[in-house]
Amino acid sequence: MSGREAVAEDAAGILDRAAARGIAGGVPYAGLVTPDEAWRLHRAGAAAIIDVRTRPEYEYVGRVPDSILVEWRRYDEARPNPDFVDELAARFHRGATLLFLCRSAVRSHHAAAAAAGAGFGLAFNVLEGFEGERDALGQRGVLGGWRNAGLPWIQD
Repeated sequence: MSGREAVAEDAAGILDRAAARGIAGGVPYAGLVTPDEAWRLHRAGAAAIIDVRTRPEYEYVGRVPDSILVEWRRYDEARPNPDFVDELAARFHRGATLLFLCRSAVRSHHAAAAAAGAGFGLAFNVLEGFEGERDALGQRGVLGGWRNAGLPWIQD
């Protein structure tokens, strides 16, 4: 098996497991990927990571290298970005594999659902988000999440 075939097989396996998690979780989109799976898909060129946090979070808290910012809710706004789907459609075709990431996997859940509802059939949510859940002290960064998993990230 060539390296390219192995990558394709790995990506297919990840997406199959993600789809099974999505079915088990009853989500209205293609499935649920772990942070490690998201990085492997992204690194292999099999998926794009769409960061749906606010621009300040993306720029100052940190971000995944080569991720694309499409804000689900803009900073200091109570409602979702009304142009969210249009912004996605301007960058990606509806058959693209898109992995939605936010701070804790809540906004990305809604973003993936909106994308799926707009015809993006391969919309996945990245479990745990970038920072993970809050610990007993109410702080993020130690209970799950992209950064806690030791995956690559950058910060301005």
